Amino acid sequence: MGHRLTQISTRTGDDGTTGLGDGTRVPKDHLRIAAMGDVDELNSQLGVLLAEPLPEDVRELLVVIQHELFNLGGELCIPGYTLLKDDAVLRLDEALATHNATLPRLQEFILPAGTRSAAIAHVARTIARRAERAVVTLTAQEPQGVNAAPRQYLNRLSDLLFVLARVLNRANLDGLGGDDVYWKSERLSRAEP
Repeated sequence: MGHRLTQISTRTGDDGTTGLGDGTRVPKDHLRIAAMGDVDELNSQLGVLLAEPLPEDVRELLVVIQHELFNLGGELCIPGYTLLKDDAVLRLDEALATHNATLPRLQEFILPAGTRSAAIAHVARTIARRAERAVVTLTAQEPQGVNAAPRQYLNRLSDLLFVLARVLNRANLDGLGGDDVYWKSERLSRAEP
């Protein structure tokens, strides 16, 4: 990546364009900028989650993920550039397996609710899905300019955030832990006596 920011307000974007990492200027509504913005929003939402009481292993994992998301954003900033490493996707797979193994099997859909930290993790999950869709859309338009790892990483991350929300509902760090909030489906309500 070329330059470090020394001046925040440059006024170069006043014309509705912004610069990519390779010096190319594109409109601020370009698909690449939209994908970068979604990844940045996701990273910011994880920052909000990190402000909550969390189990230490979850906190450590989220800090690593924030750094990897910054790498992912950097990769998106330079068409064709590789910054996110394959081991980042593998690390998410391993974390997903580890945390999912501690949870009871789901019998019904759950609502994005529960403890505050779990609810924040659910919001981050939905942002990860949006970021993934933005990367898929960008890849369709610029197949040579986007590597597979960002899409795979965001897909795994949204799954992991779902699992972490369930973990956080059980963590009881704020005295409110317990279980997931289950959807009361019509099918289940008809089956109950």
